Amino acid sequence: MKPILYTFRRCPYAMRARLAIAASGVHVELREVLLRDKAPELLEASAKATVPVVVHGDVIIEESYDIMLWALKQNDPDGWLERHNKTLIEACDGAFKSALDKYKYGDRREGSDAIEQRSIASEYLANLNEILATQPYLSGDKVGMTDMSIATFVRQFANVDRAWFDAEPWPNLIRWLEEFLSSDAFAAIMTKYPKWQAGDPITLFPEAP
Repeated sequence: MKPILYTFRRCPYAMRARLAIAASGVHVELREVLLRDKAPELLEASAKATVPVVVHGDVIIEESYDIMLWALKQNDPDGWLERHNKTLIEACDGAFKSALDKYKYGDRREGSDAIEQRSIASEYLANLNEILATQPYLSGDKVGMTDMSIATFVRQFANVDRAWFDAEPWPNLIRWLEEFLSSDAFAAIMTKYPKWQAGDPITLFPEAP
């Protein structure tokens, strides 16, 4: 049996997992989840019950970064793992994502100042812009693990207020994000799938040519 991937189309964590799986060419059985109505099979497999989750026999992988590594260690034809800045990725997943959530959902969090959190997150983005002033990608001369681990979260941040984002002095970051959003790699992971339930036909991902 192929590994099972529980995913949600718009989740940035699930997006980056799908990016790595697609790049690796490792085929999985894709199961689209509705976050407000999670499949009991997901709840049984993972106590966290958040996406993405890979189930491969007795192996359960519950973190998107670990899923990326799992896929690329099996096959990495584009050499993503060779271009891998773990410190930059950890900063994205830590302080930046925390500020991003408070910015995006500030009105739901008592005591959270969304504009203050936007300013905190912007410090990380300004650093990315500086890096991209000297090289085309966060990973160097070619796209790599660093870019694909971070891009979906920058997309999420930009979409909160795209007009504000585009007006910031981040020309290199904006160029990098636009290249990602217009890429075949991004298009390939954003296919819409219906909610999965037991008994449905298997959906193979990446799709067979």
